[in-house]
Amino acid sequence: MIQVALRRAGLMVTAALAALLASAGPALAHGADAPDGTDYRAEVTALTPPRPGLTARIVEAGARLEVTNRSGRDVEVLGYSGEPYLRIGPGGVYENTRSPATYLNRTITGDTQLSPEADPAATPVWRKLSDDRSARWHDQRTRWLESDPPAQVTADPTRQQRIRDWVVPLRDGDRTIEVHGTLDWVPPPDAYPWWLAAALGSLLLGAAGVVPAGTVAGARALRGVGALLALGGLAAVTFTVGRALDAGAEGVGGLLLGLLSGQTWALLTGLGAIAAGGYALARRPAADFALALAGACLALFAGAANLAVLSRSVVPTPWPAGLARVLVTLVLATGTGAAAAGLLRLHTAARSTRRPMAPAPHPATPVPR
Repeated sequence: MIQVALRRAGLMVTAALAALLASAGPALAHGADAPDGTDYRAEVTALTPPRPGLTARIVEAGARLEVTNRSGRDVEVLGYSGEPYLRIGPGGVYENTRSPATYLNRTITGDTQLSPEADPAATPVWRKLSDDRSARWHDQRTRWLESDPPAQVTADPTRQQRIRDWVVPLRDGDRTIEVHGTLDWVPPPDAYPWWLAAALGSLLLGAAGVVPAGTVAGARALRGVGALLALGGLAAVTFTVGRALDAGAEGVGGLLLGLLSGQTWALLTGLGAIAAGGYALARRPAADFALALAGACLALFAGAANLAVLSRSVVPTPWPAGLARVLVTLVLATGTGAAAAGLLRLHTAARSTRRPMAPAPHPATPVPR
């Protein structure tokens, strides 16, 4: 009976993972051009001349420049030929459909084909994008676009060094405002210690699966795995919230929208891991299966999806990169470890049902007199 249940559990795990992978395609594609990590650090250093209510910053690990205008007056962002590209003000955000930057900035690589109507010298044609006071876009002036690093970085990749200073011009009526910034090369960290920590944590947690389930030690092991899986789920949710904040989410509504439109499956698997951990702590039926499924999904969608964090110096969170690496390492260790422990416990339970029962003793044959 348990063997049949184990087979069904395996099929359910496979089917669930396949369904998640299939349905996660569009979700992961949303914002897919935002890097999971990079070694180029872009920063805004000044707004000259400063203007009350007007701010600028780099978001998504350097993928986009964000300008927020709460001054009560329209401000135009100028494109690569000095033409009006964006208009940000009390009426919302508008883009000029005649500006080449409108099309070039749609992807992080800038390889979008220009529309036939794109002409920087033409009279602007404005199209409303949103009612927001903030605009975020890929700006080629703030990033390194080549696949190979600059010559000075190739010569000495172990040293942090300035690649260039950049300027993005804005226009307020007849006045020009400049967003000044820098682009630096930051040497990547050594990912080996993080991989080692994740592997050791996974092995230690997975070893809890060999403790006999019907014993006091087995019950304690189940609760321990559940608690650590819930901790890994909390780390996944925290990291996902950080990515949404780094992408420019503001307020509760903006944060929820960012979570649902960004790494949706990382968030869902994190919440699922917390629920499965609580399920195991309560020693509910099928807790082993819950650990296996939730752990596998956590490791895949919240761990493997963010592996670049371990080997890149600039990560898409508002916190230090070291903290982001701790969170991803915790997700990997608890996810893979809980999946292994759950599967081992299911396998042990199946084996115990296949053991042949000892034959019942025959009654003694009476000795004839």
